[in-house]
Amino acid sequence: MELRQITTFIRAAQFESFSKAAASLGYSQSAVTVQIRQLEEELHVRLFDRMYKRVVLTAQGKQFLDSAYNIIQEVNHAALSLSVEGELNGQLHIGTLESLCYARLPGIVRRFRVQHPKVSIQITTGIPEELIAKMERGELDIIYILEEPLYNNSWCKVLERQEEVVVVASAELGRELGPGPHHLVDLLDRPFYLTERDANYRRLLDRRLATLDRAITPALESSYASFLLRVLEETEGLSFLPRFLVEEPVQQGKLTVVEVSDLQAVMYEQIFYHREKWATREMEAFIRFCAPEAAAWVGAAAPGAVGESGTEL
Repeated sequence: MELRQITTFIRAAQFESFSKAAASLGYSQSAVTVQIRQLEEELHVRLFDRMYKRVVLTAQGKQFLDSAYNIIQEVNHAALSLSVEGELNGQLHIGTLESLCYARLPGIVRRFRVQHPKVSIQITTGIPEELIAKMERGELDIIYILEEPLYNNSWCKVLERQEEVVVVASAELGRELGPGPHHLVDLLDRPFYLTERDANYRRLLDRRLATLDRAITPALESSYASFLLRVLEETEGLSFLPRFLVEEPVQQGKLTVVEVSDLQAVMYEQIFYHREKWATREMEAFIRFCAPEAAAWVGAAAPGAVGESGTEL
């Protein structure tokens, strides 16, 4: 059994296609077919059922997939343990949300750069679905997102931390409304500046409104939460954003958090990397700056199991 055969098997399982696995690895399709056949012969089981243009894991294939991921992780961990000396000088490609990039990452990157000035950092922003797809294709080392709990057996989750999402008002409107608490429906006649429909924060709000048999037509929609903040500082209105994003302008008196008795909402900061990904020292160091308690998981992190509140992708 060769490591390249295991890697090829994992890619074929991910894509449910020998041709797509071959393209992602730079092999010919016939080379992938030969490697899978050799692996099946050595294990004395059939790993895939060939169905039309798809290949689907058999029960034995699903069982072996977990072992295959563990083998790749152990190899990566062993290689990492042999290169623990010397200054970090590699590259790091991080995928994150615009709101986290605006409010969280500047401080993290500043502290990271002080200790590891030779590491080259690239940051890509996008919605969670886009970032996950890029991680699956190997284009990102780490993704740092804010979402409802997500789990997938192909991923290593090294952080899950709860964050409150709040209704926030311009300073003038906050004074007019008073301390509250308020009912959500009583605020709907005010202008709302919101993220786009189906975006993560907006989805929470729309879901709550649906339970009240109500809907909202925003005065302004944008995919940029930082832009909504600036508009809210300049124009009377309301928005629905993570508390960490609004903390500074609230402390400065530019915005006011509005207490809404029937809208308690949370999302979760989450950091993932792909189980097939070599967890580098640069990745471990960066994760340590994001969440010190998470760094010990890198290289040994187990995939999340689907919980009652989780969403499996």
